[in-house]
Amino acid sequence: PQFQYYAPSGLALHFERARITGPWDKPVREHKPEIARAAAVLSDSKPDLIVFNCTGTSMKEGRAGDAFLLDVIRNETGIEAISTAGAVVDALNALRIKRLVLITPYIQKTNNHEIAYLRECGIEVAHDVALGLRGGDQYIEVPSDRWIEIARENGRAEADGFFLSCTNTTQIEAIDAIEKETGKPVVQSNQAVLWAATNLLSARIPIGKSSVPGRLNALSIPAESAAE
Repeated sequence: PQFQYYAPSGLALHFERARITGPWDKPVREHKPEIARAAAVLSDSKPDLIVFNCTGTSMKEGRAGDAFLLDVIRNETGIEAISTAGAVVDALNALRIKRLVLITPYIQKTNNHEIAYLRECGIEVAHDVALGLRGGDQYIEVPSDRWIEIARENGRAEADGFFLSCTNTTQIEAIDAIEKETGKPVVQSNQAVLWAATNLLSARIPIGKSSVPGRLNALSIPAESAAE
C-alpha cells in the first residue's frame, strides 16, 4: 500500500512475495532458487526494473551477499535490478549522512548485520535501537507515533541523521515529523527504494517524481552511484 500511495503517476507496480525470512531464513546463497522463481514470475509483466525489497536480507551478508542476490535476478530475467540495501546507501550518501542512528523492529542480531553492512559502505552507526519484535505481523502493528517517539528519545548530537530500517512497518509515515522535530534528515527503507527506482526509471520512461516524504524527495540519485 505504501508504494501504491507514494508512487508517481505513470509508474505501474507489480509484486511477488518470496519466502526468505522467519521460518525460511537461511544463508543468502541458499535463497537462490526462491529468488530466481520470484524474479521469473515478475519478468512475465516485462518490467523495466526489479527491486529486491528486504532490508535485513539484502544487508545480511555484506556487499557481497547483496551483489549475489542482484546477480540471481539479473541472470534469471535479463532485467536490471536494485536492492533495498543499495537504495538506502544511495539515499544516505545523497543526504550526506555519514554517521547515523539506526532504528528497527528487529532483534539485535539483525541490527548487527546492518551495522556491519553500513560500515562496509563507509557509514557509521552512532547508536542503534532494536525493538526485538518477532516477524512482520508484529512489525506492522507499531504505530507511526511510536517511531516518532523512539527517534526523539534516541537522537544523538554526533549523528547526521536517522535510518529507519524495515520494509514492513509504518515508519514512512513518521519521516516528516521526525525531521521537523529533530532538524535532521531521515532515510527509511521503502522511501529509499521508491526514490531510487523513480530516479533510475525517469531517465528512460515518462513518469513523474516520487512523492515520498522527507528531504530525500528533492534530491536525484547520484549519477556515479546509479551506474554501479
